[in-house]
Amino acid sequence: MVKSEAQLYRDLAQASGGQAIEVTKSELQVATSIIVESSSSSLVTLLQASRSPGKAENFTFTVDDSLKNLRMYITASSVSFTLISPSGESQQSSNTTGSLITASQSVGNFQTLQLKTQVGLWEIKMVSTNAYNLKVVGESPIDFLFEFWEVSQGLLGGFDVVDNRPTAGVNGSLMVTVTGSDSATVTEVILVESSGAGQVNGTVEAQGGGDFLAQFDRIPSEEFVVLVKGQNSNVSTREASVFFQRQSPTNIRASTLTVTVGDSQSVLVPGTPLSVPFTVTTGGAGGSFSIKATNDQGFTSTFPSSLLLETGGSANGTVNLTAPINTTSGTDVTLTIEAEAPGGADTNYVVLRFTVLRTVTDFTQPVCELLSLQSNCSENCSLSTWKLSVQVTDGAEGTGVDSVSLRQGNGTLNTSLAAGNENRTLVSYIASCCSPDVELLVVDRVGNVGSCSYTVQKTSTSSSQATTTSIPDPPTAVAVVSLSTKTVQSFFLCLSITILGLNLPSEMGIN
Repeated sequence: MVKSEAQLYRDLAQASGGQAIEVTKSELQVATSIIVESSSSSLVTLLQASRSPGKAENFTFTVDDSLKNLRMYITASSVSFTLISPSGESQQSSNTTGSLITASQSVGNFQTLQLKTQVGLWEIKMVSTNAYNLKVVGESPIDFLFEFWEVSQGLLGGFDVVDNRPTAGVNGSLMVTVTGSDSATVTEVILVESSGAGQVNGTVEAQGGGDFLAQFDRIPSEEFVVLVKGQNSNVSTREASVFFQRQSPTNIRASTLTVTVGDSQSVLVPGTPLSVPFTVTTGGAGGSFSIKATNDQGFTSTFPSSLLLETGGSANGTVNLTAPINTTSGTDVTLTIEAEAPGGADTNYVVLRFTVLRTVTDFTQPVCELLSLQSNCSENCSLSTWKLSVQVTDGAEGTGVDSVSLRQGNGTLNTSLAAGNENRTLVSYIASCCSPDVELLVVDRVGNVGSCSYTVQKTSTSSSQATTTSIPDPPTAVAVVSLSTKTVQSFFLCLSITILGLNLPSEMGIN
């Protein structure tokens, strides 16, 4: 592996909170076993630092009584150190028989040390001039989550979550949430440079519910980690509070670039381009800044490939995003707009979320057309059945029938598309004469709903008929239609049809 490739992996490991382990092929199995042993879902980071080139430096970390399986990882070609416990006992890295290091393993440039778990402040004195990465971890339920916040520009004020890289060199806020303890209190939140000794202390204010707001007068320009210190009270044993320390496992890099978005709709109409205006501002040198816009649905988009900015200046651009005409209504799409400084020295981005919604022009409910109603219901209803055939349509301007279901009825329902016409749905229904009522619920593709009701009754002469009524000669079919208005999305009409025919003529399709 050439040096540039090796350094790339080291940089990736440092940024992600991992270790870049360099081993030979014969050492690979040993390295894998060490990595597996050091993996844990409850692993927390107490300390992580990287120095290149290496230098003599002292580091401290606090161990609390919730920690177990305390380990120290060192990645370096050659390193020496002195470890000092809270009781003042010390052990040199060359001493393999001391009491502070209970076990150790080495492979390639990686060394893992099992430490004696002793509550209090530990110190490690690194004396190596070679580049090294130092990390101290343990298993504990107590950890923390954090989000960068910024002052809201809305009418109600307050704070908004920063969902991209924070702005370097200006003030900022951090919301810290303690997990794994109801009695833990955060006393310090510090932004510590990952590759140096620089740090920025924040002022901490409790927000309740395990949340603590830390405010900083400056966000570091260098890569940094978040270090949280506090106290945890053991309420069950009424013991005195114990100090704890936790650090974010991954590095954070602020940016001198900001990408902001102007007013834009959050709804994307299929086939219609949506314009998303944005502004790129730099707090550093000017030049030609590369622009990239991507979305997770692969929708077509147009945007400027670059923007020209003066030193400390800003420039505007627009992304035009188009969803295909056949995109399903309700589809969510995430758009990311990214700006990159000349030479790739700095980047930042903004993330936007849209919902695809079709324009609704269909406000008419589906309708039912009775094709046939056949029955042979007798006095003993359990020995006879009746059948219904209905055609459901959504009109010439409708979006089409989406579903047909039973709102009432204990029979068997089947649906199929009419041959050569996708806007017509054929419905067949068969039921026992003991279940003489049926109500069909019909929904079109934009949510308009219609209902169709049918009833059969047995006659005194053991013949069956639709709902009995007195009809003058000659016998005719009578349909009573009632309409009511409901709201589903826009609105729909609920159609209820009751067949009141008696001895209906066969040419009407009713037997």
